[in-house]
Amino acid sequence: MLTYPSFNPIALELGPIKVHWYGIMYLVGFAAAWSLGRWRASRKGSSWTSLDVDDLVFFGMMGVILGGRTGYVLFYGREFWARDVWYPLKVWEGGMSFHGALLGTLVAMVLFAYRRRRNVADVFDFASPLPEIGLFFGRIGNFINGELWGKPTTVPWGFKVDGEVRHASQLYEAGLEGLLLFAVMWWFTRRPRPRLAPSGLFLLLYGCARFGIEFVRVPDANLGYLALGWVTMGQILSLPMILGGVALLALAYGRRAASGNFQPSAQPPGAASGQASGNAPVA
Repeated sequence: MLTYPSFNPIALELGPIKVHWYGIMYLVGFAAAWSLGRWRASRKGSSWTSLDVDDLVFFGMMGVILGGRTGYVLFYGREFWARDVWYPLKVWEGGMSFHGALLGTLVAMVLFAYRRRRNVADVFDFASPLPEIGLFFGRIGNFINGELWGKPTTVPWGFKVDGEVRHASQLYEAGLEGLLLFAVMWWFTRRPRPRLAPSGLFLLLYGCARFGIEFVRVPDANLGYLALGWVTMGQILSLPMILGGVALLALAYGRRAASGNFQPSAQPPGAASGQASGNAPVA
């Protein structure tokens, strides 16, 4: 058994200004996505430029923040919104949803693809290995805040919190949805893959990881279990990701369209011709 050290969620106070660790984790995540994207764009054979990555990360930041907050209010916080009409704007009270952030980011990347005249599927694929480090640090932020604890447990790696030993589900998510998923996606996207294959793999792996962790994570108190005494909102929102990931992988390897994220000379033999241009019309 481990004892939770009860971190101070505020990293720095400058008069009335309070800088929270959770906010710092978001900044670290965005910085990691920017650095990794620029490094990948600089590799030989890439059809991306550093300026492309700068704009992509900016659009992604807007999608994460707006989508994450909107998703939390709609998926988990409608009860709070019913009591306080201004609740969606009170971001300082906490509350972000990964699934909402994902939807917001998808919309943002569609807008980016339209502005840059890139194929939107290629944009999704290029971005697929970039958010995982941010997911890792975001869950570390949850751990520092002492939130999203798992169910009571007797395992030796459980943390004693308020007199009860619980699963550190935030750390489980940091390891699976963050570090492990990043390692797999970074390896998978290091060379050309069929268009939409990276996107499909990301959806499938994240969905499976989140669905499984929900079995040891305590659901939001205002929602509880939604069906069968064990189905949570997180599992309901993850199931479409799993099914969508399988469908995209089947489509990608059935069509084997060339990726527009690599120059034609870098494409593997047998890739479908005429679809690899980084400036292809938005799909």
